[in-house]
Amino acid sequence: MPTFKVHKVSEDGYPKESTTTKPDELVGDNILVKTTASGICGTDLHRQHDVFLGHEGVGIVEDVGRQVKYLKKCALVAWGFVTGSCGHCLLYLQEEEVFCRERCFYGFQNAGQGSFASQAVWSEAFLHVVPNSLSDEDAAPLQCGGATAFTALEGVKPTGTVAIMGVGGLGHLCIQFANKLGCRVVVLSGTSSKLEEALKLGAHKFTSMADYEPEDFDDVWKMNRLLIATSILPKWEILLPILAPKAVTYALSVSFANLEMPYIPFILDGISVKGSLVATRAVHREMLGFAAFHIIKPVIETLPLTTEGMKEGSNG
Repeated sequence: MPTFKVHKVSEDGYPKESTTTKPDELVGDNILVKTTASGICGTDLHRQHDVFLGHEGVGIVEDVGRQVKYLKKCALVAWGFVTGSCGHCLLYLQEEEVFCRERCFYGFQNAGQGSFASQAVWSEAFLHVVPNSLSDEDAAPLQCGGATAFTALEGVKPTGTVAIMGVGGLGHLCIQFANKLGCRVVVLSGTSSKLEEALKLGAHKFTSMADYEPEDFDDVWKMNRLLIATSILPKWEILLPILAPKAVTYALSVSFANLEMPYIPFILDGISVKGSLVATRAVHREMLGFAAFHIIKPVIETLPLTTEGMKEGSNG
């Protein structure tokens, strides 16, 4: 039975090397992938002891099961937060498999492997071909961060104004996608130190929430879509005056605090709040093609795919 290296969370909170074993024969549409790159997502840093790490993976197809139809050996593929579903429920048939009750989430189901590893075995149905113009290193962070950002921008109008709270791992990708989708892009930050970076990424307007004035936002700049890409919860008394009627707010980041909001202003202006998960497979693949065509790349630091490299990356 083949054995390969993986990494899981040690008692001190850092990645530690381990091994996992897979059956000799690849069954069904399973594919053996040799990992060539992995992003480090905030979700990895919050995993509990003994969980196998990594869900922003890129690698080369090494072997395929008998029911594999499309992917061939040596193809460059990637995977993200969701790696399986039931294949028959209504949500699956409606291309909303990320909400399937039998979905396979990173760290919950299929938890014995991840992208902090030498190899992995995944279903062909949940692997995505990486476009030729994307390097392994640039493609890896797109598998969760990019997929999450792009999903929250589905259906946005190029005539609209999109605001992004935060310029971190999620926010810097939201800015680039929103810019290339033709929107007016506003960055809301708690500090002015992010001004230069935000403008370089494609923001048209930058506002430090510490000293902004609602008068700075005329009707053109009032926000049609607000993406919360920070764990700091929004202060609605500051944001409501600059939200356009019928604006939609998307919660992208993870926080275990309660999301509280004033009741009447949301009713009077028809403002809505939506939870947003990672991309479905269809949207995920659209995202990869869009990123490749528009040369959207994450800001990365490259480290070796070793235990020491993973420890250094986990230090942030």
